[in-house]
Amino acid sequence: MSITNKVMLITYPDSLGKNIHELSEVLATDLKGAVGGVHLLPFFPSTGDRGFAPTDYSTVDPTFGDWSDVEKLGEQYYLMFDFMINHISRQSKYYRDFQNNKDKSPYADLFLSWDKFWPEGRPTQADVDLIYKRKDKAPYQEITFADGSKEKLWNTFGPEQIDLDIRKEVTKNFIKQTLSKLIDHGADIIRLDAFAYAVKKLDTNDFFVEPEIWDLLNQVQADIASKGAMILPEIHEHYSMPFKIAEHDYFIYDFALPMVTLYSLYSGKTNRLAAWLKKCPMKQFTTLDTHDGIGVVDARDILTPEEIDYTSNELYKVGANVKKKYSSAEYHNLDIYQINTTYYSALGNDDKKYFMSRLIQVFAPGIPQVYYVGMLAGKNDIKLLEETKEGRNINRHYYSREEVAQEIKRPVVESLLRLFTFRNQEAAFDLNGSIQITTPTENTIQIDRYNQDQSRHAQLQANLKDLTYQVNVNGEQVTF
Repeated sequence: MSITNKVMLITYPDSLGKNIHELSEVLATDLKGAVGGVHLLPFFPSTGDRGFAPTDYSTVDPTFGDWSDVEKLGEQYYLMFDFMINHISRQSKYYRDFQNNKDKSPYADLFLSWDKFWPEGRPTQADVDLIYKRKDKAPYQEITFADGSKEKLWNTFGPEQIDLDIRKEVTKNFIKQTLSKLIDHGADIIRLDAFAYAVKKLDTNDFFVEPEIWDLLNQVQADIASKGAMILPEIHEHYSMPFKIAEHDYFIYDFALPMVTLYSLYSGKTNRLAAWLKKCPMKQFTTLDTHDGIGVVDARDILTPEEIDYTSNELYKVGANVKKKYSSAEYHNLDIYQINTTYYSALGNDDKKYFMSRLIQVFAPGIPQVYYVGMLAGKNDIKLLEETKEGRNINRHYYSREEVAQEIKRPVVESLLRLFTFRNQEAAFDLNGSIQITTPTENTIQIDRYNQDQSRHAQLQANLKDLTYQVNVNGEQVTF
């Protein structure tokens, strides 16, 4: 199935029911009409980071099902799969072969050697300080070979995730063959996870390194060109970076919208939101929540430093069970620029504010992505957080089939599902159409969406201070 302009659900294979088969049942019954696409978070065998340390892309973790379950899902919904372009598990057959056979391994060049990367006498402390890091030490890990010798390898993320050397032919072949197989199994979109980290180059910060990052993007695009699928590079940083990707006519993520929307709903002011939406391209996927935390750095220069501080402080003040320590090293937080919470709890578990946030997302340029916890207006899961001491697990509740059936009866969730179904069916949200955004007063915003021939016109008038709104389509009021 090709990509369609309908709401995409982001979910783990075992978060709405215990496997992909039960997920399919949830989609066909409880969420019927509200979802058009599914970002199925990593479903491969993996040794860490909830699937993001894959050992083998050629198979489905049997806990979740098999390829037939994935392919059946793809018959009903357009699908996005993750490809970790920066790294692979140290338990993979490739790493183990390298560990056993060292330079004689066919995979010796697959991994990026820290030792061989640097000229003699380097890295200096200044070199290490320059690197855009996810942790407070040099990003390497030592490998001990079967013969007892040792070597340092690049290791940007967790201990299980060893970096790939994307410059080498063996890695280029691995990327091409893997993506081809994923598309054959139903992927309409390949999400390039950790894309901006993949290129390392001397005397740079090793993040979104130009022009080499464009060579990598063009290479991957060429690899899948004949397959009819598209790629979506994942970049959590200043909006200027994804905007550069957009200029090359790729879809991008809007990771700034979560913080900008929180600021707008906390303050009641619409100026920053309106200015941001006017900048955004139509070829994007919007988010309010994902499997990670809420990105703070993504909103830099859209909100002022004072407004970012205000939003972060308000989040800890009014957010339900949102504490600073949940986004700290104490809870294994890898990214100091993210805050761990569900979006519903960030808004104080307030139904009115939460529904308003989703109205804004639906009317924003692009295709809405809705995380499964957000789809059900889920609260922070403090029990799972404390059991695992993993900060991001506050937003990773496991819903049983029975729980889903109960949650969809809540009025706020019923309204959300009607809203998403409306978004999927209304032609005014045409990506080839137009959008107009005005702010009649400090606290109000009006968003007008038109399809390409302007035969359909959807309008949102919203007051972010008193949380009132009106939606009209071709002059007739719509209620949710």
